[in-house]
Amino acid sequence: MTAEASNDRLDDDDYPAYTMGRAAAMLGTTQGFLRAIGDARLITPLRSEGGHRRYSRYQLRIAARARELVDQGTSIEAACRIVALEDQLEEAQRINAEYRRAAETADCRG
Repeated sequence: MTAEASNDRLDDDDYPAYTMGRAAAMLGTTQGFLRAIGDARLITPLRSEGGHRRYSRYQLRIAARARELVDQGTSIEAACRIVALEDQLEEAQRINAEYRRAAETADCRG
């Protein structure tokens, strides 16, 4: 892989660029917290060839939201469920907006 191709992947929100230690440091949390939200299936980090967890920027945003809720006194399990539901709602709203745009475009042509 060329250096240019590697740099392009770093712009990918889903590219697992961060080690567990780096991810924990960026979030200001512990590696145990990342393991806990992984155990709760909020995020599933990819594994390097050596078996080490690797996190994407998207996963770090999800983990940061869970951490906010935990810091406010929500249990990890409840925080993970809330964040998962928020993520599903956001995706559904995005899909609905796409359908609306497609319908409006079809109406304009009709």
